[in-house]
Amino acid sequence: MLHGHKRLTTAFAGALLVGAVAFVPASPALAEPDIDDVQARVDRLYHEAEQASERHNDARIELEELQRELDAVRADQERQDEQMSAVREQVRDSIVRTYQGQNLSAVGRVVVADDPSAFLAQMSTLSAYDGLQDQLFDTYSTEVKALDIRRQATAAQAAELADVEAELAEEKATIDEKVDEAEALLSRLETEAREAVVSRDASRTETAPVSVPASGRAAAAVQYALAQVGKSYVYGAAGPSSFDCSGLTMMAWRQAGVSLPHSSSAQYGGGTKVSTSALQPGDLVYYYSPISHVGIYIGNGQIVHAANPSTGVQITGVRSMPLVGATRPG
Repeated sequence: MLHGHKRLTTAFAGALLVGAVAFVPASPALAEPDIDDVQARVDRLYHEAEQASERHNDARIELEELQRELDAVRADQERQDEQMSAVREQVRDSIVRTYQGQNLSAVGRVVVADDPSAFLAQMSTLSAYDGLQDQLFDTYSTEVKALDIRRQATAAQAAELADVEAELAEEKATIDEKVDEAEALLSRLETEAREAVVSRDASRTETAPVSVPASGRAAAAVQYALAQVGKSYVYGAAGPSSFDCSGLTMMAWRQAGVSLPHSSSAQYGGGTKVSTSALQPGDLVYYYSPISHVGIYIGNGQIVHAANPSTGVQITGVRSMPLVGATRPG
């Protein structure tokens, strides 16, 4: 995957170089840069950043789950350690009773190993082993194996946790890279061109309907989402002043008492699927394949969504992006 990422970065760097030449005409005969083309490239970069952001959100959810699992296996290991200590003392007591009246200090030197496996090995070599209770020895041996299994589980869980943390860092770097490239492209435009791009985006943003035909919990979610229109887009944000796409839908439905994960793909996986031809206000609609964007349907063929850093939270048509599915929370 890393090599593929390098190839993508290299290819994109080449595209940027070609684009840079277009921005600095070699002669007056060359045309000015096409604003729509620049905006399309910026939109593509923002979408690539959003894809990385949603993968980052997925990894963050996985990290939280792994941390809970790691805490659980560590608690199991601690309980196993306590059981080991109790059995160990029973074994020591059995040895003391077996050697009562003899040189106990010598016995103590034989069985002082702190590691359970080493203690078990020392115990099994005692000349007085035949005098120990067989059941007690077997119990200790079983506890050693159980503790080893728990230690391995803890180590495996910790390693998986470290892998996900590395994945989080990688996705965050991808987000930063794509955003920086998009901003670099925008900065190459003259002030007039930037204003034209903003004007074009504004013309694509539709006005909120006077009344949204939503009821019940869906109404609370829709009203919250509508109240966020105009706020900024920040990757990984979930309010109150900035949002990313899944952060907005998560917080909107939280107002209705419904808990959603901060991930567009996870929201899709956990919702009741509905046909896009039967959408109702409050339904969540999902875009791109694999899913990397989500908005909330408000009726009249419109959605509210956190679009990208250049436009923020806005109202637009439900089919303004490649629509792939819908769910009904609650």
